[in-house]
Amino acid sequence: MRRRTLLSAALGLGASGAGWRLLQPAAGQLARAARGPLTMHAGADLAFGTVVSIKVLHQDARQAELALADALAEARKVDAMMSIYRPGSQVHSLNRDGRLTRPDPHLLAVLDQARRLSALTGGAFDVTVQPLWQLARQGRDGAAALPLVGWGGVRADARAVTLKPGMAITLNGIAQGYAVDLARAALMARGIRHALIDTGEFGALGAAAGGRPWTLGVRDPRSEDHCVGVLQMDGRCVATSGDYASAFTADFSRHHIFDPATGASPLELAAVTVAAPSGMLADGLSTAFMVTGARRALALAAGMDGVDLLAIDKHGRRWQSAGLRWGSG
Repeated sequence: MRRRTLLSAALGLGASGAGWRLLQPAAGQLARAARGPLTMHAGADLAFGTVVSIKVLHQDARQAELALADALAEARKVDAMMSIYRPGSQVHSLNRDGRLTRPDPHLLAVLDQARRLSALTGGAFDVTVQPLWQLARQGRDGAAALPLVGWGGVRADARAVTLKPGMAITLNGIAQGYAVDLARAALMARGIRHALIDTGEFGALGAAAGGRPWTLGVRDPRSEDHCVGVLQMDGRCVATSGDYASAFTADFSRHHIFDPATGASPLELAAVTVAAPSGMLADGLSTAFMVTGARRALALAAGMDGVDLLAIDKHGRRWQSAGLRWGSG
């Protein structure tokens, strides 16, 4: 969905998302897990222009395989339905025709959450910014597309989704988080209690080998090879957005995230990491907080149960809320 670089298709390797490096449990911990009642099982597939990978700890290899297959199928389903690039996807058809009849309930659920996020963030999150992306890709000023941006031009119910002429939507800022939620539910339905899901955003269940928390290295937005810290997963989902993921200028002043009010890329922040109760919420808020800036993001997060964030500006300064758990690799 965000056209992330394809890193590895090898089963069991965690493909890192826009701001993450998966930190593997130590070899000794894996060996101890293999001798105990829980063993590590992993699966991966292609979706969202990257590798989606899942790791589970479970006693029954066959049950683990079935759970992995179900969870990966859920991620592929979201990609197939909500990709802006894939001909035949519901979002692609909607953008092409301006109308989609009998929309899938999953699409309606994501659109409903997107509308709620837009209201919550004062319009900082808005899926109708796709025309801004199209102009930016051509090196043109987004101001000309501003009349096409705004939820007022979208109508959605079980019968149809319609767009005002010339409008287009993108769910790239929320769909991968939704895939985490569906994959996690699929794993739980198969009895999985310990897992790490990577769709480009992250979700976790239980603990890693040896009972230690799953951990993620948070990427330095100005150095792909360095982490600013190691985040412990605590049962919440985690997403990151950064100006480096798709930059149009060398100084990162124009990139793939747009302020719906101005049509320009927000200038303060280089990256935002969000932990939230659901993948969809974490994904959407990480995009919205890039637009709001650090101080407003912290104020918004303070009023939301289970939401925490780390914001890093273009000079390397950091702001974070108190609920993030940091550890060592």
